[in-house]
Amino acid sequence: MTEFGPVAWPPAPIGTERLVLRESEARDRAAFIELFASAEVCTYLGGPRPRDELERAVPEIPGRRPGLFVVALDGAMIGTITLLDRRNAERPGHVRPEAGEAELGYMFLPEAWGCGYAAEACAAALDWFADALPGEPVVLCTQTANDRSMRLAAKLGFTEVERFEEWGAEQWFGVWSSVPPFS
Repeated sequence: MTEFGPVAWPPAPIGTERLVLRESEARDRAAFIELFASAEVCTYLGGPRPRDELERAVPEIPGRRPGLFVVALDGAMIGTITLLDRRNAERPGHVRPEAGEAELGYMFLPEAWGCGYAAEACAAALDWFADALPGEPVVLCTQTANDRSMRLAAKLGFTEVERFEEWGAEQWFGVWSSVPPFS
């Protein structure tokens, strides 16, 4: 078990109505390669990587690091969620002057799109985060051209903070908090 600040990693698997969020296993390797080689998945993430390069580079147990959940449906990986990665202070988009907010990231195989799995899994990960680090904000950054990601951010309750240009595209930056704002 690895420590991530005050959070012990990995947590026990998190079950939802249809999914399990868990630590990566060797059986997930092919799905990791498929995620990063998919032109559809990587449209807004800098493009796909060559499959042969991934076959050489992806370790036997991929994604085994604090903050990365494998999202499994009936035991098979359909996507990933990252949550404990801290947003780099040099990048634009922050809600606190000292930066370092946890940033939500997700990738799902195209066959899992349109089924509500991303919303279900991300909501479960955010609930876990709220229990593990009460009051800590979570940020999300996506290209405004990524309609699916923009809809998911709204559905999850992220509030827009700003928009800016990065990597040659307009970015949407929002924040989520388990603590309601003062009125």
